[in-house]
Amino acid sequence: MSNVVVNKQRTIQKDVVLKGVGLHTGKEVTLTFKPAPENHGYAFCRVDLEGHPIIEADANYVVNTQRGTNLEKNGVSIQTSEHVLAACVGLEIDNLLIELDASEPPIMDGSSKFFIEALEEAGIVEQEQDIDEYIVKDVISYVDEESGSEIIVMPSDEYQVTTMVDFGTKVLGTQNASLKHLSEFKKEIADARTFSFLHELEMLLEHGLIKGGDLNNAIVYVDKELSTETMEKLKVAFGKDSIAIKPNGILDNLTLHYPNEAARHKLLDVIGDLALVGTRIRGKVIANKPGHYVNTQFAKKLSKIIKIEKRNKVPQFDLNKPPLMDINKIMAMLPHRPPFLLIDRILEMSDSHVVGMKNVTMNEPFFVGHFPGSPVMPGVMQVEAMAQTGGILVLSTVPDPENYLTYFMKIDKVKFKQPVLPGDTLIFKLELLTPIRRGICHMQAFAYANGKLVTEAEMMAQIVKTK
Repeated sequence: MSNVVVNKQRTIQKDVVLKGVGLHTGKEVTLTFKPAPENHGYAFCRVDLEGHPIIEADANYVVNTQRGTNLEKNGVSIQTSEHVLAACVGLEIDNLLIELDASEPPIMDGSSKFFIEALEEAGIVEQEQDIDEYIVKDVISYVDEESGSEIIVMPSDEYQVTTMVDFGTKVLGTQNASLKHLSEFKKEIADARTFSFLHELEMLLEHGLIKGGDLNNAIVYVDKELSTETMEKLKVAFGKDSIAIKPNGILDNLTLHYPNEAARHKLLDVIGDLALVGTRIRGKVIANKPGHYVNTQFAKKLSKIIKIEKRNKVPQFDLNKPPLMDINKIMAMLPHRPPFLLIDRILEMSDSHVVGMKNVTMNEPFFVGHFPGSPVMPGVMQVEAMAQTGGILVLSTVPDPENYLTYFMKIDKVKFKQPVLPGDTLIFKLELLTPIRRGICHMQAFAYANGKLVTEAEMMAQIVKTK
């Protein structure tokens, strides 16, 4: 058995502010990193808009990846989120609120360096809860036929990323970059700057789409002859009197930090885009010709797989251990009696969840009439059994449970996934969706049998004192 180090979630100690200009909007923008509670993840808040709307860093909010990864929720957008998110992941911070007074974070120098510095200045603190980590067990891949881009993730002891870029131009051939440990992100990857090709710049200049750059925050690879007209336009955009091409084929507005800075920046982008999966990843990512489109499509696929796995994750319990409550204790608490008492044991309980169990036998009275030739436990009885389990949770909040009855108020989003047959052992797991108030309990309920999810529902019940 490997020793699993359970890490705690992390956030920052105090607010920290950065100011700059958005690359595409050219607008002055103030970004504030704020501490966030456990299980919050990353979210952006637009403080310049009414009601300060929040957009979670979630792959499902990606609307376009034309130039940068752009998110939108309820008509409110965040542009170019990737460099900020890469810094958060690179420092292994789990929970952050990122406030912006414009739609786009400041581009700074086109890397994650300044965000890293700000977050370190704010101080990183551990929280109570364990981190939420997705452990990759099989190879998961996504291929974009059109561009030939491909991303795979495979099992590994820690999060690792390798990127291979090939732009088919002489000036920037094939390059690759690797990150073996997240702890090296700050030193090896964070200061790799964004880059573009001259042919893209010309188009953006044509359409007046570059505003924030006096362009000293992008490496420009010259992949074609530089016409005098373009030269003039670039001088204006750079705010410079003269512009030349260096022997390595880049404009002389800046000097490369690394020969493979382009591949390192693509790696930074992959980390930022995969932050949208919403959980830490333990696996090795290999990205061939990555780009925001393929990165975010892969993030969507991964987050869907994680959701399904979480939903179907059958809780493991040792049924040979003495239960938390046996049938006598249950009957002392619940008013139900056979044949309508549908739980045999309570295995686990906290302030916010409860786990119960029922052995389904051929002797159940309902099997006599419910398809005697092929007996199946009625769905409504499963829902009732889940509700009785939830009843234990809500009744445990009052000192005299025997003086209360539990009534249903609402059942929602019920799904029956598998039939329940005689001989099955049902495990019910219920979790509070909101804290119990005034005896009203709002729960997410799951029932499992034979290692599979059989039923799920959202339910609301109320306890009422008997006269």
